[in-house]
Amino acid sequence: MISVLVVEDDPVAGEAHELYVNRVGGFEVAGRVRTGQRALRFLEQHPVDLVLLDLQLPDMDGLQVARALRISGSGADVIAVTSARDLRVVRASIASGVVQYLLKPFTFAAMREKLEHYARFRASLGDDREASGQGEIDRAFSALRGVDRVPLPKGMGEETLDAVVSALRSAPEGASAGAVGEAAGVSRVTARRYLEYLVGSGLADRQPQYGGVGRPEMTYRWKA
Repeated sequence: MISVLVVEDDPVAGEAHELYVNRVGGFEVAGRVRTGQRALRFLEQHPVDLVLLDLQLPDMDGLQVARALRISGSGADVIAVTSARDLRVVRASIASGVVQYLLKPFTFAAMREKLEHYARFRASLGDDREASGQGEIDRAFSALRGVDRVPLPKGMGEETLDAVVSALRSAPEGASAGAVGEAAGVSRVTARRYLEYLVGSGLADRQPQYGGVGRPEMTYRWKA
């Protein structure tokens, strides 16, 4: 699971962001705070993978929080969540280590898209090894920016793929095609087709699960 800290001074917006994050498979909110100082204190005690950071906080500029994380050596990535449209702020965000920029107001679908791109980015850089070359690094950054998708094979749809991915991410120990299909609302055969596509794309892996009579059943796992 990808752990997330929500930093938002508006309690209504903060609650909405938390609900949104928890609806995306493979993500869970580890905490929610309303100021920059509380965010930094929380991260000292509870390291997380990702920070959803409002840039207009009551006690300090959100970018000060992002810079403080870099100085402290924190491994948390930052997605800016803000209404600031000034391109100078956007440039400053990039310079401060912000990996994505989400403009308020936004829908659940917009946040889900950002989170899913981020999850693909983490999956592509998840191994502790050297990159095979420039192409692999370029694909990782393309995933983060949301330009990694290519046309799906004939007969496959984006909505079903997203449902299968969400179901698989929600099963960190792995799941069978039947279990994924049930969670995604599709047949076992359909789920297996999409799961095999994910395996072929390098986003999931599979292992035979023994224990019964006959052919072993395949267990699929999201590689993030």
